[in-house]
Amino acid sequence: MEQLMELLRELRPDVDFETETALIDDGILGSFDITSLVNGIMDEFDVELNMADLEPENFNSAEAIWEFIQSLKD
Repeated sequence: MEQLMELLRELRPDVDFETETALIDDGILGSFDITSLVNGIMDEFDVELNMADLEPENFNSAEAIWEFIQSLKD
């Protein structure tokens, strides 16, 4: 989880990712942020994502992102 938090903090140091639960729904992360995050996740965690994986609920919070990454690794 710490690797993910580092990616998120590098991406948007102004956001409190530990408490935010509507990153997509509230427009906190935009399309460029998501693209950068997806690339970082693929590199850092050695997983592959496709367009079908880019569901808002997978990216609304750090916890949701972490659970999503774990599901990709299974």
